[in-house]
Amino acid sequence: MIMSPGLLKYISFFLFICTFLYADPIAKNYAKLKLLDKITNRVNEKSILANSVVEWDYLTIKIYACLSSPPEEIPENYVLIEVKDRLKKSNQYIYRGWMISSAPDVTPLEHPIYDLWLIECT
Repeated sequence: MIMSPGLLKYISFFLFICTFLYADPIAKNYAKLKLLDKITNRVNEKSILANSVVEWDYLTIKIYACLSSPPEEIPENYVLIEVKDRLKKSNQYIYRGWMISSAPDVTPLEHPIYDLWLIECT
């Protein structure tokens, strides 16, 4: 398939402009999380400082970064997080990765006792 020079210019211009449509996310200092204890049906909220480790009930939570989308885009928050269960002796992570505030079911913490999700970055 041979492309005409006009079409090639149009496609390259479109790809060049599309790279500037999205702004970089904004780094925030705190991640506001909610923790549901499924046994007691208790829900707690906590704001955790980025680049810190917190022990919350039987979980050890480490926050690496909390990012928000710029104000001119659709509101979205992302947190890079690691979670360990202190009841398990294996010292392995039960969750490691990004959580998204608008879609907690896409990036869930799968644990028999706890549900954890991101509310916002502040």
